[in-house]
Amino acid sequence: MRGEGTRTRGRHDGPPGTDGGDASGRTGRSGHGRRERSAAEPEGGHRTGGPNRRARRAAKGGKRRVLRWVASVLALLILGTGGAGYLYYKHLNGNIRKEDLTLGDKEMADHKANAAGQTPLNILLIGSDARDSEANQKLGGAKDTFGGTPLADVQMLLHLSADRSNISVISMPRDTMLKMPKCTDPETGDVYEAGTVDVQTNESLGRGGPGCTVAAWYELTGITIDHFMMIDFAGVVSMADAVGGVPVCVDANVYSHTSDGKGSGLKLEKGTTSVKGEQALQWLRTRYGFEDNTDLGRTKAQHQYLNSMVRELRKGTKLTDPGKLMNLAEAATSALTVDKGLDTVKKLYDLAEELKKAPTDRITMTTMPNVYGTGQFSGRVYPKPDEAEQVFRMIREDIPLDGKASKRKTPVVTDPAAPDSEIAVSVRNATSTDTLGPAQGRASTVKELLTEAGFARASVDSQNVDPTAKTGILYPSADLEGDAQAVAKALGIPVSQVKKSTGVSGVVLAVGADWRKDEAYPAKAAEEKTPDSANPLNGANEKACMKVNPGFTF
Repeated sequence: MRGEGTRTRGRHDGPPGTDGGDASGRTGRSGHGRRERSAAEPEGGHRTGGPNRRARRAAKGGKRRVLRWVASVLALLILGTGGAGYLYYKHLNGNIRKEDLTLGDKEMADHKANAAGQTPLNILLIGSDARDSEANQKLGGAKDTFGGTPLADVQMLLHLSADRSNISVISMPRDTMLKMPKCTDPETGDVYEAGTVDVQTNESLGRGGPGCTVAAWYELTGITIDHFMMIDFAGVVSMADAVGGVPVCVDANVYSHTSDGKGSGLKLEKGTTSVKGEQALQWLRTRYGFEDNTDLGRTKAQHQYLNSMVRELRKGTKLTDPGKLMNLAEAATSALTVDKGLDTVKKLYDLAEELKKAPTDRITMTTMPNVYGTGQFSGRVYPKPDEAEQVFRMIREDIPLDGKASKRKTPVVTDPAAPDSEIAVSVRNATSTDTLGPAQGRASTVKELLTEAGFARASVDSQNVDPTAKTGILYPSADLEGDAQAVAKALGIPVSQVKKSTGVSGVVLAVGADWRKDEAYPAKAAEEKTPDSANPLNGANEKACMKVNPGFTF
């Protein structure tokens, strides 16, 4: 198949017959690091090899449930295995590649625990376009790029809420323009100084490995990142084969191919098809043929695939054969490069146990709200003012992207509230923000509101407290829950903001940044809506179907 138009070939374009690839050459970078190629998508295969018979026998029974979760690593990196004998356990550990988490020059902020002392978990999922193995070269094509600098063509941040009730995912388009942080190459020791001009976010991988991609995300979003997982072309194929097929849907016949070589080669008839192996890779890499033929449409297709894979794996119907489960364990561990905090099967299994606590209908896939650039950056994307930051802030503050945060029913209180006049309430001023100091006198003002409402034992706590974005009422034990809810009711504070905390000894009202003014507590909905521009997709949505571009149907 011939190349993509008359563009010159550069070392970072796609393979023949794939998105952006061509027989004459891949397109080159602009002076600002632009790379005109369309090959992209989750990736990661390395070594593979089958387990011995003894290990397969040992995997029967209770191990099936554990190994089933290994498959989920590609979907939402829900990965786990209990091991099948010490030697096989060591073998699987040896499959996993490891690299440093952060290589930038800035310290990453620590997580802030919620009222119950719980902390969220953020994992950066990276898809590399590396042509560093025979398998990746065959799948990726473009011989002049073999052994070249890899690009982080897929980047998704997975956020597991502190209470483990929900998962939110943000995809950043590979064409997002940003300034790179300072990074150090872990192999050569070369130092890449912080950039002064915007370049594509996918170039971060070549400036210091996945740790630099983590640093770039932190620089842009301010989101604390705990771990990363990286996968390449061969990893996608091996994982998709091991899973045995994932249903995807198109609203018309699609053939991602043109006479001049554009397209991934994906060919599907209208409706739902179960894809696996190289066809799954084609789906994940397809740009030409979906929606407006851009990376944004491709991101939606990736979200549909990942949600569908999670649903399939949680059904467990395809994963009852011990031999297939072992193959899945091999594929999953061989497909990954991870940070050193996830460098054993045991650690990955523990992570799986946390991730699977969130039900499918509380998984939300989104794309960073964005706008197209102009002039020399036409076709590139930038974070959309305000709306991109809103999504980043919701993740930082552990606010679910599915808008269900405030829909918790009022809990049954076994110990009723004491009379208002007997409830001791300590009021704290926690109204500081990143740009503003505490609003003067807020604790005293709110204390007076409580006194007027009949809470004669209300007092002001003048100690220094950590700022909080949202006003909350904390209580230490069940016997004070009714009292805390009585305080909330008196001030019009939603019950969802009344929480048990190990850090208080009595009922504490922390006045947050959402209540800096002398007025009744804000009557706005406690839940925050994810901007429509983020294209949220719920994990339980089985009707999602990709819109086919009319120019690529048959």
